[in-house]
Amino acid sequence: MARMMKVAIVDDEEDMRQSISQWLALSGFDTEAYASAEDALKAIGADWPGVVISDIRMPGMDGMAFLKRLMGIDSGLPVIMITGHGDVPMAVEAMRLGAMDFMEKPFNPDRMTELAKRATNARRMTLDNRALRRDLAEGAQVMGKLIGTSPAMERLREDILDLGQADGHVLIDGETGTGKTLVAHALHAVGPRAGRKFVVVSCAAYSEDLLAARLFGPVEEGGALPLVEEARGGTLCLEDIEALSQPLQARLLTFINDQGSPAETRIIAICNTHGEGRTVEDALRPDLYYRLAALKILLPPLRTRGEDILTLFTRMTEQFADEYGCEAPQITAQEAAQLLQAPWPGNVRQLINVAERAVLQNRRGTGSIASLLMAENEEAGPAMTTEGKPLKEYVESFEKMLIDNTMRRHKGSITAVMDELCLPRRTLNEKMAKYGLSRGDYL
Repeated sequence: MARMMKVAIVDDEEDMRQSISQWLALSGFDTEAYASAEDALKAIGADWPGVVISDIRMPGMDGMAFLKRLMGIDSGLPVIMITGHGDVPMAVEAMRLGAMDFMEKPFNPDRMTELAKRATNARRMTLDNRALRRDLAEGAQVMGKLIGTSPAMERLREDILDLGQADGHVLIDGETGTGKTLVAHALHAVGPRAGRKFVVVSCAAYSEDLLAARLFGPVEEGGALPLVEEARGGTLCLEDIEALSQPLQARLLTFINDQGSPAETRIIAICNTHGEGRTVEDALRPDLYYRLAALKILLPPLRTRGEDILTLFTRMTEQFADEYGCEAPQITAQEAAQLLQAPWPGNVRQLINVAERAVLQNRRGTGSIASLLMAENEEAGPAMTTEGKPLKEYVESFEKMLIDNTMRRHKGSITAVMDELCLPRRTLNEKMAKYGLSRGDYL
């Protein structure tokens, strides 16, 4: 649905304001009239959804000064100037400064309507393009947090792009700590609802009565909107969907069915049943499950992602080192193998904890990554084992991580990397090509 554009009419003469406003209103425009530039500036800001028609000669701030202020606020705002016969050179100068066009008094009302249509169409396109750029930037930013080049992560990114555009309800499954809420955000950010609300609630965080009121209302006077209303037109993300009671499952199913197709509000359900000896199918009534699981994403556990483990660990230690104002630890080949062999029962969330503690240990000059991994896995209790890999895979993973880290530190300086790693240029180029590393990524 096209957004409604406003037309701000700025003129110190009341008769002129009223006549322009009435004519444009009859032509279908939403008009706002202001007696001075100062009054108009109180209402008009960046991304203001409309255009401006302003007289040039006004007491106080004149039209030229007003135009300069408007261009400073939003250079893409269409401004049409009204000028007397003697002010035509001034109007031409105004166009040089950014005005879209000018009308000379006495002006033809039909020409005014035509100019207003052109201006509002141009403004609508400008604002739509800005919104699209913001949405694309947000989508790229969120997708950029899904770090890794393993086949499992490549498939996950493809699934997110496909299902994000599909716009149906989605069920996200996976072990704890794999980033299910981040994936939900990414699905929203790359889809057609990107510019609308993304509302998250944990179904396990409230009692049944409180959750019912929070989701569906009613709310006390002056309270927040029910979440189904707050998320209207956007995405409602329900974490821990398996904690939803049977009565609330029935209400959610009714809400989904009442929306029809396509749904006004998208539901993304996140389940967290792994390790509890049951599945989400066991927890949800079948009709609700099949409505939510028409589109489904299963997140890969960290232990299956190979060299992504080293990439993630390096990125996290660099971030924490920057936060704490110290050097990131440089891991050895033995430590890299230990990271790759660890079972990671807490997945990415556990790896982040280990990375932070490794940075703090390195700052003090004590401890080892091996001791951290042992402590983490003891705290987590009995863990799933991870299969061993051929020595060649460990060596290649470490080699890629080492080149990646060195390129990052030297900001893509091939000469500096060659010197530090004692590699001839041809060998370095061959290894970078083998591991999919590009110098341009580090500049």
